Amino acid sequence: MTRSPLPPFDVASARIKVRLAEDAWNSREPDRVSLAYTPDSQWRNRAEIFAGRDRIVEFLTRKWTRELDYRLIKELWAYHDNRIAVRFAYEYRDDSGAWFRAYGNENWEFDAGGMMRRRIASINDLPITEGQRLFDWDLGARPEDHPGLTDLGL
Repeated sequence: MTRSPLPPFDVASARIKVRLAEDAWNSREPDRVSLAYTPDSQWRNRAEIFAGRDRIVEFLTRKWTRELDYRLIKELWAYHDNRIAVRFAYEYRDDSGAWFRAYGNENWEFDAGGMMRRRIASINDLPITEGQRLFDWDLGARPEDHPGLTDLGL
């Protein structure tokens, strides 16, 4: 199975890969998102370490049950050969109505077919007020004209 763009990445293909990942995650569809990863993909997300698509689906299902009104922006930080580094921020609210902005970095490693075989994420949450929200598009993919992280001063 292949998933374009394929490594080795250049700046254009790395940016496309990042935007495709952002759009998939903004769908909040765990099964869809999991298809970008190898069947034995290795993950570290905060303190959770696991492997495999089934575990990815379980993790994302649990995540989006807790993180409501989730909206994410990813931005390319660096790339080399079959690796991409990303910085990101996302906003969500919990079931009590409290809003948060999570900031983080991800390191991605891809197989020759463009499937992600390793994802390492470090993330910090910051409580915000509803009035401090910056990610205000309708749920789903971020519109092309919505500013990215750099333009928002993040």
